[in-house]
Amino acid sequence: MTRKKIVVIVMLLLTILLSSFAFYGWQMLYSPNILVEGEDRYFLVQRGDTFKDVQDRLYDGHYVNDLVSFSFLAKLMNYNEQVKAGRYLLTKDMTNLEAVRLLRSGQQAPVNITFNNIRLKEEIGEKITDNILLTETEFNEALENYIATNDEGWNDENIIGMFIPNTYEVYFDVSGPALIERMNQEYHKFWNESRTAKADSIGLKPREVSALASIVQAESVKADESARIAGLYMNRLNRGIALQADPTLVFASGDFTLKRVLNVHKEIDSPYNTYKNAGLPPGPINMPTIRSLDAVLNYEDHKFIYMCAREDFSGYHNFATNIADHNANARRYQRQLSIEMRKAREAEREGR
Repeated sequence: MTRKKIVVIVMLLLTILLSSFAFYGWQMLYSPNILVEGEDRYFLVQRGDTFKDVQDRLYDGHYVNDLVSFSFLAKLMNYNEQVKAGRYLLTKDMTNLEAVRLLRSGQQAPVNITFNNIRLKEEIGEKITDNILLTETEFNEALENYIATNDEGWNDENIIGMFIPNTYEVYFDVSGPALIERMNQEYHKFWNESRTAKADSIGLKPREVSALASIVQAESVKADESARIAGLYMNRLNRGIALQADPTLVFASGDFTLKRVLNVHKEIDSPYNTYKNAGLPPGPINMPTIRSLDAVLNYEDHKFIYMCAREDFSGYHNFATNIADHNANARRYQRQLSIEMRKAREAEREGR
C-alpha cells in the first residue's frame, strides 16, 4: 500500500470519527433527553444534595433517558459543582442543554403554601412549612428571632395577627427570615389605605381589628352572622361593657376541648379573660381569616349587646338589646338543651 493510500484511509477514518463525534455532540446538546414520552414534571433538589444525588434522582425517577450524555454535558458546564436546591419544572422532550441550564441557573418554579385554622403561635411553623424545604424548627427559630428584634411592635401575644391566612407562592428553598419578611409584606399589603381608613373610622387599630376578628371567628359558625356578631362586640366596646366572650375563656384555660364554659372559668386569672378585663385581649385568640377581618371592618350597625345560641341548634344566635330578652332567649335554649339531653339518655338506655 502506497503512502498516498494510507494518508487517504487515515483522513477518511478521521473524517468518520469527527462526523460521529459531531453527531453525538449535537445529539447530546439538542436531542430530547428529558421526560421523553412523558409529561411535564417537577424535580426537587434538596438542600445539601450532591451531583450524584441529582443523577440518582433523575435516573430513578425516570426523568432522564440517557444519563451518560446528561452527566457528561453537566460536567462540561460545571453543574456538578453548582448544584442549587429548589423545585424545577422539567418539561416533556427537554434537551440536556436546556435542563442543565435550568438546574444550574437556580430558576425555580414557585410552590404554594397555605395556612389557616391556627390558634397558637407555636402551630404556625407546622402549617406554613408543609410544602417547602424549611423545617418547622428552623421556622420557629427565625420567628422567635424576629419577635425579639423587630421594630414594629410584634410580640408573642400579637404575632399571629401578622399572618393573613391565604395561599401564597414562594420558592421551595425559601429561608426562615425571608419567609417571615414575606408574610410581613403581605400583612402590609392587606392593610392597604382603604382598610386602614376603615379601621380608623371605627376607632380601632389594625391589630385591634385582628384581636376582635379572632373572637368573632370563634363565635360565628355561620358566615352570614359574622358582621352582626362583630357589631354586637363593637357596641360593647363603645359602651365600655366587658366583652364577656366565652371563646376568650377557652383560650385562657388552654383547654381547646372545652365545650361548655362554666362560672369557674370566669375566674381564670388571665389578660384573655374578657369577663374580668374590659376591652380587647392583648392579641388574637386564633388566626383570623380575611372574611373575619372584613366582618369587623364592615360590622352590622345595630343595638344588640347580648346573644345566645338558638334553641334549634342551627348554629345561629338569638340577639337581644336588653338583659330581660337575653334571659328569655337563654331559658329557651337551656330548656331545649335539657330536652335533647334527656332524649339522648333515654336512647342510650334503650340501646343497652
